[in-house]
Amino acid sequence: MKDLAALHRALGDETRLRMIWLLMNHSELCVCDFMEILGCPQSRASRHLRNLFHAGIVEDRRQGLWIYYRLKSPPPASMAGSLKTLRQAFSALEEAETLLEKAAAGLGKSRDSCRPPQGARSRNAQQ
Repeated sequence: MKDLAALHRALGDETRLRMIWLLMNHSELCVCDFMEILGCPQSRASRHLRNLFHAGIVEDRRQGLWIYYRLKSPPPASMAGSLKTLRQAFSALEEAETLLEKAAAGLGKSRDSCRPPQGARSRNAQQ
């Protein structure tokens, strides 16, 4: 029960959710990678990663001065279902973002077809 509570506390922060998403898409990342991608200082990135570490979601590997993080494999049994659901949610969000980007790109091209020809008056202007 404590593992599950720790997982949900860790998931309660947008930065940590982004970190988990990044680790789901990359096998291993260094603290400096998180700093660059998320645009946050080293102290903030490290603090969030330690929170994920203490929650049992990630594990680390030290190489000289660098610390690399990856998702814990296999995840603790109490967290496996929640992490699987989170992975599915991230996948759905990515698909939705792709659709929105395509729609936005299409709107720019088709906007001209929605506008009345020059010189034409709108219905409100005619009344």
